[in-house]
Amino acid sequence: MLLNSAEWQAVGLSLLVAGVAAAASLPLAVLAGWILAKRTFPGKFLVETVINLPLVLPPVVTGYLLLVLFGRRGWLGGLLERTLGVRFVFDWKGAALAAAVVSFPLMVRPIRLAFAAVDDRLLQAARTLGAGRADAFWSVALPLARPGILSGAVLAWARSMGEFGATIMIAGNIPGETRTIPLLIYSLLETPDGPQRAARLVIASIVIAAMSLAMGEWLEQRGRRRLQGAVA
Repeated sequence: MLLNSAEWQAVGLSLLVAGVAAAASLPLAVLAGWILAKRTFPGKFLVETVINLPLVLPPVVTGYLLLVLFGRRGWLGGLLERTLGVRFVFDWKGAALAAAVVSFPLMVRPIRLAFAAVDDRLLQAARTLGAGRADAFWSVALPLARPGILSGAVLAWARSMGEFGATIMIAGNIPGETRTIPLLIYSLLETPDGPQRAARLVIASIVIAAMSLAMGEWLEQRGRRRLQGAVA
């Protein structure tokens, strides 16, 4: 199953978009997972709703909202373009932004569960030994939650590889610039021999998704064993 140059280009762009989306989302996802797992505050339900909203919203609605916010006439988009020269519309960075937003809930959930499984007694013991709150987080909570964090990053990366609806709204379908694997498959299906040509990309997508799910499951199981060992 050999891919042609256009297909390899779409694969490479998908890897770039998914990697940037996952890496850029990870620090915020860790912060959100920690707060949701270990903190109680007014409006927590509202924060959870906003974080999980991309899971239930139609992707084109998410893309429309991103276009309104980060378009050239949008408040954030116009500000970033004027001050930093960063453009999201019809650019691969817009595809990465769309992928990051849509996959963010999938990243936060396993991270939140990993932090919730960290025994508070371990954090209290670290505080008793003289560690501050930040020290206890970095030296105890974060290492114990690392498998869950990696699992969330893998799941978000896999979801980013398959993002379509929000991407086409803000980034368009430009060959060599924003045409990722899903967009290329969509474009091929509009051609006479498209289904046959798209089959190779469909198989590649299934293999990548299956491997990502297997990796995420392995990391989650490893994290549970590690937490059980720490508590014991």
